[in-house]
Amino acid sequence: MMATQALGPILYTFFEDHLRTSKGLRPASIRSYRDTLRLFLQYTAQDAHRRISRLTLQDLRAERVLGFLNSLERERRNHIRTRNQRLAALRGFFDYVGGREPEMLAEAARVVAIPTKRVPPAETIYLERDEVEAVLAGLPSEGRQALRDRALLLFLYNTGARVQEVADLRGENLELGTHPLVRLHGKGDKWRVCPLWTQTADLLQRLLEEKPVEEQAKRPVFSSDRGHALTRFGIYKIVRRHTRHLAKKRADAGPVAISPHVFRHTTAVHLLEAGVEVNVIRAWLGHQSLETTNRYAEVNLRTKMLALQTCEPPVTSSAGFPRGPVWRDDPSLLNWLQSL
Repeated sequence: MMATQALGPILYTFFEDHLRTSKGLRPASIRSYRDTLRLFLQYTAQDAHRRISRLTLQDLRAERVLGFLNSLERERRNHIRTRNQRLAALRGFFDYVGGREPEMLAEAARVVAIPTKRVPPAETIYLERDEVEAVLAGLPSEGRQALRDRALLLFLYNTGARVQEVADLRGENLELGTHPLVRLHGKGDKWRVCPLWTQTADLLQRLLEEKPVEEQAKRPVFSSDRGHALTRFGIYKIVRRHTRHLAKKRADAGPVAISPHVFRHTTAVHLLEAGVEVNVIRAWLGHQSLETTNRYAEVNLRTKMLALQTCEPPVTSSAGFPRGPVWRDDPSLLNWLQSL
């Protein structure tokens, strides 16, 4: 009966059969589901005054999902985006449970109907070209990991790869011949190909040559002192160490900690500035939706408009700049901007 059915079996099939086998999710995505369900079950056990091992499907109710989401914001001080991400994971789990257990269909429908909270889009932080040049110029040329760190930062800028894609990179994913390229294993178990600059390929070739020839194909390209693949956190620490000197600010004047994802944003914006078509950038970065890529076009346009305001010449012979940019008085230009 549903009331006494243990959670263990359905949790196991959800992760192993559904997420890993049927959907083919990457380990990082599976860990996100795992963390959400671990937190939710801990909350449910506390609310039901029972041990987790004593919980049944009947204990999984929409009211507890709502209570859990509220606790994320109030007690754990999570951002609304984190709350919405946890809700998305729970929707997926309850949808799966409802398909397996008809008695849970009504409860699953209630959970799926819980709305996400509206939140302003996250500010897109990226580096200007002179900032990238300063970072690369400031990298050490000598030292045990000087070559690795230089290759890593140039690879991030060249490809716009996600940090997990970099951590998973192996020698067999690289082709460093006449037309160098890399095959990246991204979200949704999808592969994509990115071209490499000659300088990037040369650094990667030197990095691979530090490993025994017979191990180059299967060994991680970017590894720790002990030879293990760099973790996401390890890559973040390297990026942070070499960009700490940048005085980057957010729109609210708060400081910015440069992360690998900032390099991903930087790649997208600089490709756009170079005139690369948006669909090419979408494929380059591995975006599933063109809407995700289009936000870089919006950011780029906004930046140019702000620059235009500061550079507008005076419209009279009097000294100083006009109070408002002259393009505001051009209806055709305003109409075009409004249509974007």
